[in-house]
Amino acid sequence: MPSKTTDPRTVSPALRPAAVPQPSPPTRAAPDPATEPPHRNGARRKTQSVPGKLAREVARLEAELAAMAARVAELEAHAERDPLTGLLNRRGFAGELARAVSHVQRYGGRLVLVYLDLDDFKPINDAFGHAAGDAVLQAVAATLTAAVRVSDAVARLGGDEFAVLLWNLSDADAAAKAERLERRITETTVVREGSTLRVGASAGIAPLDDGDPAAALAAADAAMYRRKRTRHGHGGTPATPAAEPF
Repeated sequence: MPSKTTDPRTVSPALRPAAVPQPSPPTRAAPDPATEPPHRNGARRKTQSVPGKLAREVARLEAELAAMAARVAELEAHAERDPLTGLLNRRGFAGELARAVSHVQRYGGRLVLVYLDLDDFKPINDAFGHAAGDAVLQAVAATLTAAVRVSDAVARLGGDEFAVLLWNLSDADAAAKAERLERRITETTVVREGSTLRVGASAGIAPLDDGDPAAALAAADAAMYRRKRTRHGHGGTPATPAAEPF
């Protein structure tokens, strides 16, 4: 039988031995995706948050949309260019005329159209083939581009027909410019199969003062044909380019 001094039921609380604290069980930190060992199939545990996945998906879709927009812009630009010469085509030139008219109506200025048709181009195609004709068209395009200002616009409207939009020239200066363009084209040569190929050009000019590009282009075209008939009627002797009255 335990004595009163050893029986825990009768020992004074002050004399009882202090309880020894027990260690807490260790806590486990959240796994780090960078250090988490792979599963048995080689894949790491997926601990990425849903918002992070959505952000990356949105970024990917935005990048795809930007690439598509750039591609559309590139295709639209190509749709307005002549693939052979790199000049504006008829559609691109129409857009350029519309923008020019809008600018002049808002800020002022003057626009003149020059319509050019090559002389003696068909015989080159017939005698030397279309590849030679293409080379001549490319050379003429380069000549026209080099002969105008950066603010002007040059287009190949189709076949052997070209057009130039001139900014802020007087009547006399526009006529003189058209004559110089004729002369520069006549001086342009292409060597093919040991032969030097050369074409002439007839130019007609018309103002764009009324803001109607289609009417001005038709007027310049008609003036060009009058010029061509005049040149052929005088054996090709140069004369002042025909033009509608300014």
